[in-house]
Amino acid sequence: MIKKFIYRITTLCTSAAAGLLLFSGLASAHVTVQPGLSSPGAWETYSLKVPVEKDIPTVKVSLKIPDELDFKQYRPVPDWTVELTKNESGKVTVVTWASEADGIGPGEFQQFEFVGKNPADDTSLAWDAFQYYSDGSIVEWSGEEGSDKPHSITTVTADAAAGAADGHAADQGHDTGVEAGDAADGNAAGAEGGNANAVADKTAGDDTNSKAGDTEAAGAEAGAAASDAGQSKDGGASGVEIATLVLSSAALLVSLAALWAAIRSRTKTS
Repeated sequence: MIKKFIYRITTLCTSAAAGLLLFSGLASAHVTVQPGLSSPGAWETYSLKVPVEKDIPTVKVSLKIPDELDFKQYRPVPDWTVELTKNESGKVTVVTWASEADGIGPGEFQQFEFVGKNPADDTSLAWDAFQYYSDGSIVEWSGEEGSDKPHSITTVTADAAAGAADGHAADQGHDTGVEAGDAADGNAAGAEGGNANAVADKTAGDDTNSKAGDTEAAGAEAGAAASDAGQSKDGGASGVEIATLVLSSAALLVSLAALWAAIRSRTKTS
């Protein structure tokens, strides 16, 4: 009874862990566009990240450009072609990347970068993406936030520019403080150097025998310090050896206990 109970508990825990890992893997396999925050009127470099959530390759991906964004240019990717779909006024409305080779394999991802000019006012940009697999299936990443297939959202706001300016100002303040501190340290070092020279000039005529005595005393102190260090090192090594011996003995006792339990279980069974 006990063995069956333990077996069932182990099986249940294993299944739950596997399901959790599978769910987390699928949840993180969304097609996304970054950054999620940008400034009005900025020429932003956007990155489309395309992971593969199936056991077959992704061979094409299309991204619908938000009406508020002015698409400018894209970065070429080896073995991928780019098709720009435009409206009657010549504005890019859809960008499609298609593979000329094997595409994006299972367990892989690919990033596609492009530049767009943000609208002048605060708004939210919704990125609808369409992922094409080699078997002809299409995954539409066009749902609202919280859905199974959500699209990415980029918030265009002046707060993004203010945050970037604050960070830049903080960096400048830090650099200025460092430079001022370095200058103060330099002045202090100069003053100390001048004082040291004055002391050296004043004591140039001191007794040579006194210096020799000081040198011998310093040598004796250095020898004592080296001896103490050697003893400390030996003590540390001995401590490590004792700890290793204790751990080895404990491991041996655990192994013997497990062996005894296995023999006893087989004896009872027979």
